[in-house]
Amino acid sequence: MQIDIITLENVAAGSTELPDDIFGTEPRKDIMARVVHWQLSKRRGGNHKVKGVSEVSGTTKKPYKQKGTGNARQGSLRSAQHRTGGVVHGPVVRSHEYDLNKKVRRLGLISALSQKAAEGKLVVLDAAVCAPKTGELAKKIKVLGWKSALIIDGVLDEGFVRASRNIYKLDLLPTIGANVYDILNHDILAITPAGLEGLRTRINGIAESAGDAA
Repeated sequence: MQIDIITLENVAAGSTELPDDIFGTEPRKDIMARVVHWQLSKRRGGNHKVKGVSEVSGTTKKPYKQKGTGNARQGSLRSAQHRTGGVVHGPVVRSHEYDLNKKVRRLGLISALSQKAAEGKLVVLDAAVCAPKTGELAKKIKVLGWKSALIIDGVLDEGFVRASRNIYKLDLLPTIGANVYDILNHDILAITPAGLEGLRTRINGIAESAGDAA
């Protein structure tokens, strides 16, 4: 798949070949959904907590005698049916993480990249380098017409990182951090040649490690 390379000034800077096995496959929405759910589950804090009966502060004395009062029998004022009592089967601190097969994660990333390419929302930048001036970079992004963009590079330029920090919906990621959720969460996906090479190496590396594990 042939694609043009542009600069931040929106000037043509040649072209490059995109590997069809990464950018030209049929996107699998079910796989992408599985990977996004896996990512968001890993991000959850899991620090929700309520007190059970054994944790509620209060007396352990039986409220009143078992028989003869005409009321239902009660064993503790800390039981769930009483005000300020404990909660039954409430949430506890836990991790929401779970394992996802490497082959599924690899296919999800390939599907996300292929979907952007199929939608015509994949851009190849010659370089993501600029002076650390937010105003200058914001003008260039406006000329490009990007309202929501993710830029992936091999190694992030410090000046570019500082310039883009306060630009709304413009995010940067190194190749190692490229993921399905962030790709799908932005309208435009811009990748530098170094980023393309890094993605190719990373995806092929996942395939090899998954094959070895199998």
